[in-house]
Amino acid sequence: MNKPLAGAVLSLLLTGAAATPAVAQAPTPQQAAAVTYAGTVALSNCSGSVVRTPASQPDDPALVLSNGHCLETGFPAAGEVLVNQASSRSFSLLNASGSKVATLRASKIAYGTMTDTDVSLYQLTKTYAQIQSQYGIAALTLNDAHPVQGSSIKVVSGYWKRTYSCSVDGFVYRLKEGDWTWKDSVRYTSSCNTIGGTSGSPVIDTATGKVVAVNNTGNEDGQRCTDNNPCEVDQAGNVTVRQGINYAQETYVLVPCIGPGNQIDLNRPGCTLPKP
Repeated sequence: MNKPLAGAVLSLLLTGAAATPAVAQAPTPQQAAAVTYAGTVALSNCSGSVVRTPASQPDDPALVLSNGHCLETGFPAAGEVLVNQASSRSFSLLNASGSKVATLRASKIAYGTMTDTDVSLYQLTKTYAQIQSQYGIAALTLNDAHPVQGSSIKVVSGYWKRTYSCSVDGFVYRLKEGDWTWKDSVRYTSSCNTIGGTSGSPVIDTATGKVVAVNNTGNEDGQRCTDNNPCEVDQAGNVTVRQGINYAQETYVLVPCIGPGNQIDLNRPGCTLPKP
């Protein structure tokens, strides 16, 4: 995983904290919007973003997207799914330049797992309309379609206030790391060399400005299928190791599972997320 920061990991990454943020380029006429830090959040040890579905309403309680392995309850075991668990976790909301403008607070972990995907969704105590009116920040929109190979993307880390620019290199049938296996993962081209603390960052398609994935891991040492060294497994069972390459989990699969009022409903038509 692009692991949560603690102890020795933090000391190893201090050089990253001092790095100058990579500023997104101005959009072309075809782009929906410039990619900035607006709507991203910093967690205690990870990154995240305030997100909405295409059907979310202004008065719905807002959602924060991050990784399952960023949950304050620890890494979910393989096969474990958390739904509607109380939480009062706080998030630092950033504006376009990466400055903190507010502290948001969760009311619950709406959904979290590391099975098939590596995702967490927190429900906040504020609505989208309240966040917009009080802080001038709009939520990022989850794309409801599968990402496209070759598309230009940016990984925007609220923790480090750094932006990584690359393309979708391809998709991985199964990505295996330690006890966990993820399906249809996004593989980046090499310039998205994400580090610890970037876990949970939104992966934004620069042509639409929408979130297509959530950053979660990379092969650090060239090892095979171990913690922090995920391996790719194809449909025939062949294993490929790509040292230095990083990955994300697709987020279009979340959209069918979020019903009216932004409530998680794993029985909705088209929802394929793992159930408890």
